[in-house]
Amino acid sequence: MLNRIVNIRNHFPLEKLLLVFIATLLSLFQTEGQTQTILVKGIILDEESGTPIEQVIIYIPERSFYSESKLDGSFSIQLPDQAEWNLKFNRLGYQTKELLVKKSDVHSDFILKLSLKKSISKEIEIVDKKDNEGATVREQVEAFQLLPSVSSNLESILPVIGLGVRSSAGGELSSQYSVRGGSYDENLVFVNDFEVFRPQLIRNGQQEGLSFPNPDLIKDLKFSSGGFESRYGDKMSSVLDIRYKTPDRFRSSLVLSPLGASAHLEGSKLFSNDAVKKFSYLLGVRYKTTKYLLSSLDVEGEYQPNFLDIQSFLTYSFNKHWKLSWIANFNKSVFKLIPESSSVAKGSFFQVINLNTVFEGAEEDVFEQNMSGLSLNYFSDNKRNPYFFKLISSIHQGYEAEQFDILGYYRLVEVEAGNTDEKGKEVKLWGEGTQHLYNRDFLNTLIWNQEARAGIEFNFNSIQHFVQAGIFWKNEHIEDKINEWERLDSAGYSLPYDESRLVLNYVYKTQNNFTNNKMGFWVQDDMSWLIASKQLLKITPGLRFHHSDLNRESFINPRLKLEWIPVQNDNRMHIWLAGGWYYQPPFYREMRLVNGHLNFNQQAQKSNQLLLGIQRDFRMPKISPSQFRWISEIYYKNMWDVVSYDLENVRIRYSGINDSKAYAIGWDNRIYGEFVPGAESWVNISFLRTRERLNGIQHKERDAVNPDGNAIKDVPRPTDQLFALGMYFQDYLPKNDRFKMHLNINVAGGLPYGLKGDNLIFRNDKRLKAYHRVDIGFSFLMWDQNTPNRGFRFMNFTRQTWLSLEVFNLLKVKNEASVSWIKSLYNYQFAIPNYLSSRRINLKLRMDF
Repeated sequence: MLNRIVNIRNHFPLEKLLLVFIATLLSLFQTEGQTQTILVKGIILDEESGTPIEQVIIYIPERSFYSESKLDGSFSIQLPDQAEWNLKFNRLGYQTKELLVKKSDVHSDFILKLSLKKSISKEIEIVDKKDNEGATVREQVEAFQLLPSVSSNLESILPVIGLGVRSSAGGELSSQYSVRGGSYDENLVFVNDFEVFRPQLIRNGQQEGLSFPNPDLIKDLKFSSGGFESRYGDKMSSVLDIRYKTPDRFRSSLVLSPLGASAHLEGSKLFSNDAVKKFSYLLGVRYKTTKYLLSSLDVEGEYQPNFLDIQSFLTYSFNKHWKLSWIANFNKSVFKLIPESSSVAKGSFFQVINLNTVFEGAEEDVFEQNMSGLSLNYFSDNKRNPYFFKLISSIHQGYEAEQFDILGYYRLVEVEAGNTDEKGKEVKLWGEGTQHLYNRDFLNTLIWNQEARAGIEFNFNSIQHFVQAGIFWKNEHIEDKINEWERLDSAGYSLPYDESRLVLNYVYKTQNNFTNNKMGFWVQDDMSWLIASKQLLKITPGLRFHHSDLNRESFINPRLKLEWIPVQNDNRMHIWLAGGWYYQPPFYREMRLVNGHLNFNQQAQKSNQLLLGIQRDFRMPKISPSQFRWISEIYYKNMWDVVSYDLENVRIRYSGINDSKAYAIGWDNRIYGEFVPGAESWVNISFLRTRERLNGIQHKERDAVNPDGNAIKDVPRPTDQLFALGMYFQDYLPKNDRFKMHLNINVAGGLPYGLKGDNLIFRNDKRLKAYHRVDIGFSFLMWDQNTPNRGFRFMNFTRQTWLSLEVFNLLKVKNEASVSWIKSLYNYQFAIPNYLSSRRINLKLRMDF
């Protein structure tokens, strides 16, 4: 199986070692011979409710005999003719159970009856669009903890599980992502209804540290790729809604690797005998360093990246009605670099261009984010019309400093190409000179969020209603100080050239200080009714009002979601239609002009959206007896008053004005299920076309025949990627499920970009190379207290211990993050790629207590 998935290049020694390693693993696989079998029938029920459980995988751990329970909980399995069998029962959301069945107990009327107990705080639920029935993926949290990830951030799994999600230009080093052609700034992120924010000045993935969500603390999350409800905020692309645990027992974990470490504690304490007054706590600490990864980049030097994140989430239940929650976070990222030299090659078999650079100077960046929030919840026990209300208050404080003074002496030459004795010899000098970059940028942010929410359930004319409403106020205070300049010297002359004075290529020197108040309200009604006991219809209309003091703009956004669910259908058909108006008021980065000044008159970016989705279960008997789920959505987004931007690595350079119109159209698909029993996998395939048109500009495309170019209606947006594939596959040895394999594949079309300083008429007419990356991990369960006879007893002080070997960028592909523009002696600009990280091997130890 692995040989079909992993295409290894033979000329790398490490890859040969991996081939030997994989071949050794495959040699352990054995197929079952033709033996006589005995049929065993049974039924599986929920231990608490007594209801039947479907999709339970029944198998023998050491053999390849397996089956799956049906909708009514019944199952039948063919077993080898032997004295006894050790059957294993596995179902996501339930505790795995093993049972010894003897042949002497099996007869013609024998029915094996079994009950499974639901697991507690052991699984993570990922919902991309629907709250209950539609588009829901469930997976054991251990599967994500073992996923090979360079960044160790939760966002790294979104391209695999979320519809229409693509990694940013920063690739594996960045936690940023694009959804259906939108920029990262168009995405909302909530943790327990608290909105969280990210640094604003980050310009490349090397500077990025740990994002806010801590995977060790997460209970479940919901992800909407568009068409989301009115209760969510004012952004145009997506919502990531995360819920942290409320634990009822003590648990802890410790993770160690060359890339960092993490630890967490969770537990609870009762203050009364009726188990109502309860205090629960979550504490998490993460540390990351990417020095090992950055050493594979083209720029050689002394890298000192250090990232720290500390979080706590505390809850106290006064009684069965009232609960108080407090969340706090301290996040600090420090990136230091003393560059020495770099050598980058670009070209083909017939022409190779080398850019060699020697550096002087250093860079030191600091990004510090602090957040604290309180929420007070009231839940009624009115059985007829239950209701709730919630008060939310939070404060976010950020300090960012980006400081560098770097002088680069570069030499751009063409070297001999092809398989000749003179290969690598300089044949032409294209340019040489110096580039002096100076930055002293500082930013302070202070954001207050206040919101009151309420909801009530009631029935009216046989229609069930769940009405929710909220009112909010946000205060944003921004202080920044920008001081940037660049000096270019080519062939001994400063550019642009002036005989009488030294002219810098650009100078940005500004200082801003402003406060903005945003306020509004929202309301929505989740209506559902059963039609003739055969069809469930859901309608969710909603309305959202927003007002901003700074630009004195007010708007109302209506939104609607329709769902049709046939009852008692074996394939769990589910169809939905969603859409509405989605406006995005400007924040600091959107208002900032290229020269550093702020446009306080900028209006909200606006869009209306429509999407149609379908969910359907199906089976592939030749691959697996398990049921698979297909989710598909087609969508169209029309956008106006858009603020155009250019992408420079992960930095978004906004124009600062509402200067364009745009659209996005696409088709997203996901298939997931258990290709092997007990191990769920995903395949995501997306197609996208997103284009824009700048106001007052006649866009053109280059033509070899017509030097003036041909007029076109629109041009690609910076996030336009025709195709994206995300795949996460899990497997284990059939004779020993303690050995597991985790394969993560990401493929996407290249991002467009344009000529620096001249990217208006012939806009975004070039593209980076397609992004493709394979990460693979091999994990071994050293100890599990549930199976003490199959482990290393010296680890018995833990609840569970995993040792993982991870290979990042298995195929050693040189993916491009961005380009650097170098001007030649002949006034021609070369786009020299900036590459992402190369292959690296990581060893990780995870201990759960």
